[in-house]
Amino acid sequence: MAELQIRFDDGADYEQMMGIWSRFAGEMFLDWLALPSDLRWIDIGCGNGAFTELLVERCRPMEVQGIDPSEGQLAFARTRPASRLAKFHQGNAMALPFADSSFDAAVMALVLVFVRDPAKGVSEMVRVVVPGGAVMTYMWDMLGGGFPLDAIYSEIQAMGIVPALPPMDASRMEALRDLWIAAGLEEVQTEEITVHRTFANFDDFWMTNLKFPGLRPTVEAMKAGDVETLISRVRARLPADADGRITCSARAHAVRGRRPK
Repeated sequence: MAELQIRFDDGADYEQMMGIWSRFAGEMFLDWLALPSDLRWIDIGCGNGAFTELLVERCRPMEVQGIDPSEGQLAFARTRPASRLAKFHQGNAMALPFADSSFDAAVMALVLVFVRDPAKGVSEMVRVVVPGGAVMTYMWDMLGGGFPLDAIYSEIQAMGIVPALPPMDASRMEALRDLWIAAGLEEVQTEEITVHRTFANFDDFWMTNLKFPGLRPTVEAMKAGDVETLISRVRARLPADADGRITCSARAHAVRGRRPK
């Protein structure tokens, strides 16, 4: 597969395409973490604030700082109810604009494969949490068929087309564990998260997923006949129920650890 750095710049499109998935997985992720309230959080790669909203709703934090490179995404995040507490800043996951030991918990939600140097991103998470602080992420199982767009990408590849995707090795459970251990974190634990989403019909599924910035240019570069073939192949993979609805599943890998005291 062709590798690239994908940027999400439209907060509204992201909400329809991935924000809903993020909340589904994020709820199970937070249940697994079961962290106490009144913590100081940093949400790295917060995007349009889908996961940040969960933090504010469910974790009763003392503070939440969101960081993302896309001002378009941040503008959407600032319209959410979470902005009554959360503050959103433009920034780079590999050079966080905060002092050492500024937070009790650092999290990346569906972000790590989009960080050019995942190990550097993890080291920055460790740097900004206090000794004993929690460092966590969850990422779609991109190589094991867990990505929400896998039904489309699998058929694109079956047609002999090389789709544009980010580097994906950091989505493997083993890679996540290795990154956390290499960063010197303790009490490293992993978890698999499976979620489901129902679309009104196939057209809803297709048009929603075309909002993914890595998929859109691939489809636009295809011949019209190939696009129709792709749609037919994807439709065959996703049988509808009696009401025409399409239900898809996705799987994420999660990891957590603590900075040594």
